[in-house]
Amino acid sequence: MGFLSGKRALIVGVASDRSIAWGIAEAMHREGAELAFTYANEKLKERVDTLATSIDSKIILPLDVTVDTQIDAVFETLQRDWGRLDIVIHAVAFAPREALAGGFTQSTSREAFAVAHDVSSYSLTALARGAAPLMQGRQGAILTLSYLGAVRAIPSYNVMGLAKASLEANVRFLAADLGPQGIRVNGISAGPIKTLAAAGIGGFRKMLARVAEVAPLRRNVTQEDVGNAAAFLCSDLAAGITGEILYVDGGFSTVGMSFPSDE
Repeated sequence: MGFLSGKRALIVGVASDRSIAWGIAEAMHREGAELAFTYANEKLKERVDTLATSIDSKIILPLDVTVDTQIDAVFETLQRDWGRLDIVIHAVAFAPREALAGGFTQSTSREAFAVAHDVSSYSLTALARGAAPLMQGRQGAILTLSYLGAVRAIPSYNVMGLAKASLEANVRFLAADLGPQGIRVNGISAGPIKTLAAAGIGGFRKMLARVAEVAPLRRNVTQEDVGNAAAFLCSDLAAGITGEILYVDGGFSTVGMSFPSDE
């Protein structure tokens, strides 16, 4: 019996079997959780259907997080089919491709700024609002995904760094607001992983190589690394943890400078 046995979780943001959200889903399924999934558009529907079916999930719902009526519909369906909810995984982030290339000042338009914050940060608040009534009387857990660019300037990450900074503040405010209801809210700041979303960031291959060279563990982290950490944070084993951003990056964020490996 896994440590998430009896828990029901909504996973928002699976795009492929290479997405971090899927790594989290696999870990939670392994630990006994019952899962529901959403897909962002018709282009992704078949892909998410296939993945969800592979782990016996029977709830796969459309969800554009910028549309409030779709958010409402997801939680209405969960209320009808499950009656309760224990976990929400928010693995959603977006900025226009042109905003993730070149210098920050010239690439950041008013529209790109608004879109990045709406999709990447506000959507967490919207999902928490919808989930809270289904978590009443339970030890609910909400988890989102951040990145080091929230607190440090990273080449080409640009406006997404600002959106992730907003997301991390969102975690703290939601944790304070929902804590009295027994709902915990945390984030994982993962090291770079080869995903579809990461492919849109300029110089990503160089970033992977640099992290593997400098991080104390001398490797990049994997979907499994993040999935295991997420499963823990959403379990009763982490019942005293809320409002936190857990770094799962091989220790890269803790290093101030690197030294040649032969010294």
